[in-house]
Amino acid sequence: MLRVIVRRLLQLVVTLIALSALIFIWLRNLPGGPVEALLGERATPERRALLIKALGYDQPILVQYGKFMQRVLTGDFGNSIRTGDAVTEVIGRAFPATIELALAAMIIAVGLGVPLGYLAARWRGRSLDNLTIAGTLLGISIPIFFLGYLLKDVFTQNIHWFPPSGRVSTGLDNTNITGFYVLDGLLTREFDASADALWHLILPAVTLATIPLAVIVRITRASVLDVLNEDYVRTAEAKGLRDRTIRGRHILRNALLPVVTTIGLQTGALLSGAVLTEKVYNWGGLGTLIVDSITGGRDYPVLQAIILLAALVFVMVNLLVDLSYAFIDPRVRVR
Repeated sequence: MLRVIVRRLLQLVVTLIALSALIFIWLRNLPGGPVEALLGERATPERRALLIKALGYDQPILVQYGKFMQRVLTGDFGNSIRTGDAVTEVIGRAFPATIELALAAMIIAVGLGVPLGYLAARWRGRSLDNLTIAGTLLGISIPIFFLGYLLKDVFTQNIHWFPPSGRVSTGLDNTNITGFYVLDGLLTREFDASADALWHLILPAVTLATIPLAVIVRITRASVLDVLNEDYVRTAEAKGLRDRTIRGRHILRNALLPVVTTIGLQTGALLSGAVLTEKVYNWGGLGTLIVDSITGGRDYPVLQAIILLAALVFVMVNLLVDLSYAFIDPRVRVR
């Protein structure tokens, strides 16, 4: 297992270096570029020349990239063009909102998806299976922004069960300790604030969970169906083992490998920033920050850092998925 971890960490380093080089070159070759984004309407030839020299853009690209990586290794991604704040501070304010939303969505998706997929496979061809297949097709097909506005119209405008947008109610005193509003309310014993944050979280989380839920249900169903036909399952049944033992040790455990892979990929995607859901519900996470950085003045330092962060999240989630294989399937540890 130690060799697996070391190998994966080395792959992580190589992946991030290659991606950082691609991002570095790509952003500097976009139309306009950082210089025009900084100068705006004042981009005269003289000002451009002075800023290019001040930023070091007149140096060879490898020299520029080397200096950029030196800053990155110290946690310095520069300052936001829009706000002037440090990029780490800008992302630090937005990332907890995305993590909170993504984790809530994945709890819903996994908590419902795995049992539904298993039951659909066990009762193949029955009403529950048919309803599950139809529901997953609908969940995958419906556009996320349309579903978000539909749920907002029904549950916020018509029956007023949930708030229409934001993370907390206006005027509510919510102490920001970790950036996770539900957790902050619990830490400060402000249970009203925690309940309010959870109340705001439910509808966006349900909206964001629809596609991962549909994917997890279908993958679980297909995986369980494959395992049900294996010889070791029939042998366990012939031995007279209890149904609980057969379901837990022989069916679910062997069917979980592709399911865990799917969960990891979906989690990595959600943590990278759920753009449409965050915009619909005015959530203020990474997705909103990406849109604002593109449309609000081409904030290249922030975009650069977000892309690197997304890559890091994906690689780390995949590492956790690989490690979880060893706990699910002992054969992986032997190999």
